[in-house]
Amino acid sequence: MRQLYSVPEKKRIRVLVDTDAACEVDDPFAIAHALMSPKLDVKGILSEHFAQPDTEAASYREIENILALMGLAGQVPLYHGAEKPLASPDQWQECQAADAIIQEALKEDERPLMVLCQGAVTNLACALLKCPEIGSRLTCIWIGGSAYPEGGWEFNMNNDIHAANVLFASGTELWQVPKECYTSMQVGYAELLTKVAPCGKLGAYLCENLMAFGASPQGEWSPGESWVFGDSPAVGLALHTPLTGFEMREAPQVKDDCTYRLNTGLKPIRVWQQVNVRFILEDFFAKLQLWTQGE
Repeated sequence: MRQLYSVPEKKRIRVLVDTDAACEVDDPFAIAHALMSPKLDVKGILSEHFAQPDTEAASYREIENILALMGLAGQVPLYHGAEKPLASPDQWQECQAADAIIQEALKEDERPLMVLCQGAVTNLACALLKCPEIGSRLTCIWIGGSAYPEGGWEFNMNNDIHAANVLFASGTELWQVPKECYTSMQVGYAELLTKVAPCGKLGAYLCENLMAFGASPQGEWSPGESWVFGDSPAVGLALHTPLTGFEMREAPQVKDDCTYRLNTGLKPIRVWQQVNVRFILEDFFAKLQLWTQGE
């Protein structure tokens, strides 16, 4: 796969990107960012549902679209995920995505493995239930949940609460990026039109798709001339992990209303309270310009 520049192999990390790419319009930016980053050895992209019929298939098609726009069709493994949320916290669904996670986690490779979860965590939960021993062999960065100590409704968590509880109770190292943190990734339309839209077919599509969604009934909740790149911290934290900006907390159990039950005795998790917004955005803008030069 094309590389913008070289990164020493010992500094690279293996990555699986798990994404509900058709849910709204920030996922495609994060997918492209991961694929353009030489540090990230993207071993596959996993399509995630968003708790509505046929949404996993729609996410799969959108991932295919992004790969085609980047000239990477057929070069990056793409796996179908579970089609719906878990029916119970101990009953997994067979799917390509879960098997891909298990296969990659069980490989003998000294480089760390990170699963970047940009939606519900159904695929990862299925993998953990099917093969619990992989829990200690990967790190999950999850865009999901609300701030502690109370928690509260949040889209990604609400789309599969059983899966969230499987992840919290597993042996997997977890970096959680709650809503109050990921919503800091605010980007204005004017910046997108000057830094993204001119960058070839990919940049034009990303910008047009976002602004069309924002103007549609589906995007009526948007503020009007900006968007939140809420999924991008998953990529940014994989690229550069700050020494501050997080706290260690005991993993909670999630109630039916997405609030937290604390004092569970579960593992410690890393909960991010702030991310380096400008680093993440500027890194994406620069890589997009380099990627599409001469197009």
